[in-house]
Amino acid sequence: MKRNTKRKNEGITLIALVITIIVLLILAGVTIATLMGDNRNINKSE
Repeated sequence: MKRNTKRKNEGITLIALVITIIVLLILAGVTIATLMGDNRNINKSE
């Protein structure tokens, strides 16, 4: 009997999950740096 050697890719792979988390962390860092940077939008609102 032949075995089916093809694997089904089901669900989210670990690599895709790690890449997504890294991208979100970069975006959060840029956002925080923009708000706390030279513009100081947080301080202007107070």
